[in-house]
Amino acid sequence: MKRFEEMKYHRPNLKQIEGQYEKLIQEFEGAVTFQEQNQALKKLFKLEDKISTDFTLIQIHYSIDTRNKKYQKDQEYIDEISPMIESLENRFSVALIHAKFREELEKKWGSHLFKMAEISLKCFDEKIIPELQEINRLCSEYTKVMASAQIPFRGKVYTLAQLGKFVSDKDRETRKEAAFAQEKFFEEKDEVIGNIYDQLVKLRTTCARKLGYKNFVEMGYYSLGRTDYDAEMVRKYREQIFQDLVPFTNKLFKAQIKMNGTKKPLWFDYNLNFEDGNALPKGDRNYLVENAQKMYHDLSEETDFFFRLMNENHLMDLEAKEGKAPGGYMTYIPKYKVPFIFSNFNGTSGDVDVLTHEFGHAFQGYMSRNIPCPSYRMPTLEACEIHSMSMEFLTHPWMHLFFKEDTEKYLYSHTADAIKFIPYGVTIDEFQHWVYENPEATHQERCAKFREIEKKYLPHRKYDGAPVFEKGGWWMKQTHVFGSPFYYIDYTLAQVVAFEFFNEDRKNHDKAWKKYVRLCKLGGKYPFTELLKRAHLKNPFEEGMVKKIVQPLKGYLKSIDL
Repeated sequence: MKRFEEMKYHRPNLKQIEGQYEKLIQEFEGAVTFQEQNQALKKLFKLEDKISTDFTLIQIHYSIDTRNKKYQKDQEYIDEISPMIESLENRFSVALIHAKFREELEKKWGSHLFKMAEISLKCFDEKIIPELQEINRLCSEYTKVMASAQIPFRGKVYTLAQLGKFVSDKDRETRKEAAFAQEKFFEEKDEVIGNIYDQLVKLRTTCARKLGYKNFVEMGYYSLGRTDYDAEMVRKYREQIFQDLVPFTNKLFKAQIKMNGTKKPLWFDYNLNFEDGNALPKGDRNYLVENAQKMYHDLSEETDFFFRLMNENHLMDLEAKEGKAPGGYMTYIPKYKVPFIFSNFNGTSGDVDVLTHEFGHAFQGYMSRNIPCPSYRMPTLEACEIHSMSMEFLTHPWMHLFFKEDTEKYLYSHTADAIKFIPYGVTIDEFQHWVYENPEATHQERCAKFREIEKKYLPHRKYDGAPVFEKGGWWMKQTHVFGSPFYYIDYTLAQVVAFEFFNEDRKNHDKAWKKYVRLCKLGGKYPFTELLKRAHLKNPFEEGMVKKIVQPLKGYLKSIDL
């Protein structure tokens, strides 16, 4: 196994890739036996892995250091050529759908591969390549704007991620000063970010209309590979959240303010759970990684080996630093059959969440590494988030390693915050649906609509003295809105399923863990709702299911000795 720094990438050669695809398509279409056609398909899988490896390594290096000129140029190049690669993939999808030996191939690889090929053709055509190139460029520009933040605070300069720990400080003046410093950054970048998003919305709308859609909504769902649910089902799910969950989360927010002792709370006061301070990890990066190794050693043989592999091969870039893109993610490097974890540690409990959340993603990727079909290694995004969010709860018994005397505080906060997150998640989703249903709206109108929706699901939020957030500009902080339209609802769906895992884990840990591993090994062989069935998990879309799953958590929160 090579360490990350030893994994060299080659800047993809578009002409060479086009030639390779053309040869494989001819070989596939010209096959005279099932064996020949199947062999050509396997060659395609290997080519996809080769291209994906180079793209992924470039993206990782760029996100680690957005200031590096070489990585900037390489990122700009793959932004430019990725629509052409998608065009080649779609040409193969056409050949796959009309395969001479389709019946035999479906028996070999399953029908879902063909459904995914069919749906990919619904959201791509060569005539939208110029728009897709510009969309990629704008998404990278937004990342660069966010990563460039140099925010003065009490004599020092911080990135957005680094400033995060001060926004949840137990001292209200510190909290307030840091929160307003963040808000000032968005005030200064309001026009720039608003313009980037306006262009993205219009470009995506143009793509959708060129392909015959009324707006981008349906195309956006197809782009995410959603074959088993649509926008109407999501709308009804949001109604379920509003009716069955928001009344409970309103009580949780009120209880939080009572616990942290704030009078006349503003938005940043909801970052603090307890008057004497939030639960904080009791050490630095090395301390957290060392204890994570102990945790995963105890959890299972699989996690013990895997975390050691990740750590020893430098497959985790964890600490916040200048020039680094914000946020956190897991990605997969096919050539080496390993994932990579990216994050921005900032001294808060979120650092521990990374070691469980992103590790859950990574563990699933590793469990599916030997699936030969790249499209089957990882499921659609809402199913991916089940692996990550469930791992956060399956590791609850080991949180004392990180938080010591603050363990109970962490367990309460982590659970309550996960419940309180769901209304925010559907706020982002409802906002995006409105945006793409009204693509000609101005930046000001978009902000006003966001604030209206925010008040519906999160009525406690007040932004006195912060004009950008008060007018509804909070969404500009959410990177998913720019790069992955309609993705954010996935977190809420997965969170509900993760709660089901948590409820079962507290009754029978071994049973819950075996179910979790089984789900991870299924990868993306089936769509979201089918995966739930095969893993014997409940479907959040079913009426009343959110209320049913969350109910046991009320008793759990009351049982924690704070």
